Amino acid sequence: MHLAHYVGLLHRAQVNLADAFRQVGAAHGDEPDIRLLCAQQAEVSDSHAERLRPFVERYAAQAPDEPDRLHSELFRGTRTGGIGLLRDLQDLYLMAAECDVCWTVVGQAAQGARDRELLAAVQDCERETATQLSWLRTRMRQAAPQALVVAG
Repeated sequence: MHLAHYVGLLHRAQVNLADAFRQVGAAHGDEPDIRLLCAQQAEVSDSHAERLRPFVERYAAQAPDEPDRLHSELFRGTRTGGIGLLRDLQDLYLMAAECDVCWTVVGQAAQGARDRELLAAVQDCERETATQLSWLRTRMRQAAPQALVVAG
């Protein structure tokens, strides 16, 4: 059963997203909202990873060998300045979008497997991931003029 691959992929993506939120919050703490809101979003991603843990364990025994390059690496550290903030937010957005797509795929598989517990987790976490994406998109809109026009 390959569901284990995607549950594991999603779990790792959520852990990585939480870590990236923390790094961006620390690196851009001079922005009044970034440290606090990134810390809050890291906690959301941590809770998603924790919510997935029982399913990672449940399906692990059924997993064939993991395919090469299953996990992607989207975040390689923070940058400085206004344009750095904009690029870091864009990286976070891409990481959250990866989670969003994985939630969709895992949700479809949960329906097929008739795993109601996993489906409930997916439905809750999909909504919260949509909120993360919305905040990131809004914050990028706010940062773009300053970073791309005023600073240039």
